[in-house]
Amino acid sequence: MRASPYLTFDGQCRAAFQTYQRILGGTMTTLLTYGESPMASQVEGQWHGRILHAGLLFGECELRGVDLIPNDYQKPRGFFVAFTVEGADKGQEIFAALAEEGQVRLPFATTFWSPGFGVLVDRSGTLWKIDCEQPSASA
Repeated sequence: MRASPYLTFDGQCRAAFQTYQRILGGTMTTLLTYGESPMASQVEGQWHGRILHAGLLFGECELRGVDLIPNDYQKPRGFFVAFTVEGADKGQEIFAALAEEGQVRLPFATTFWSPGFGVLVDRSGTLWKIDCEQPSASA
């Protein structure tokens, strides 16, 4: 069994996923617009450029996303995308990149459970918790 975060956007899905790929790495598995899909004839032309399904695979996790039709979109509430990386330096780098043009809710810092932890809302409105593990002895 596997769970995948599925993020919703109001027209920013493509830009968000391109940013996430630049920051987090991984492979873009899907970036399908409504206009490219079998649903194209069922969706108003003005929405054809919006993303019906995005997928970004990194490690064992796939981050997924969609641009909802505007009347269906609501700002994200009640969840975080929790992302754990090895080492505080890498965590700080990811945190800073995701926080650009966003809002820091809890600055990235050492905690009693982690060498680095912080909370932010990125420029697309997605809430993130960045947490770090100690680097492995072989690193």
